[in-house]
Amino acid sequence: MTTSEHFLCRREELGPGEMRAFVVGKSRIVLCRRKDDFFALRDICSHHGAQLSGGLLGGTNVASEVGEYHYGRDGEVLRCPRHGFEYDITSGRSLHDPDHQRVKSYPVVMKDDGVFVQLTS
Repeated sequence: MTTSEHFLCRREELGPGEMRAFVVGKSRIVLCRRKDDFFALRDICSHHGAQLSGGLLGGTNVASEVGEYHYGRDGEVLRCPRHGFEYDITSGRSLHDPDHQRVKSYPVVMKDDGVFVQLTS
């Protein structure tokens, strides 16, 4: 297998809490930024094939007491626009079934102010 790096954008072109879709060869990728960290996922929901880049990047309800709702994980959860499936941007794992439902995640490399994704073929 061969690994190659592909330039996506400059660091300042994607602000914290933002995401953007890219096409690299035959791969659709969504790049997400949480604070100073960048994460790349396959831009296709594993549940029904929607483009995740059309969804929302934010947080979700986290475990709390009965009858209480607490928002957490802000900037770590990508929600599919079609059925609301939620994915952890740091791993690509779904929040509802992390051992079986996921989207591919790709390594991101920073070089100077450039953001690159590593793809293996």
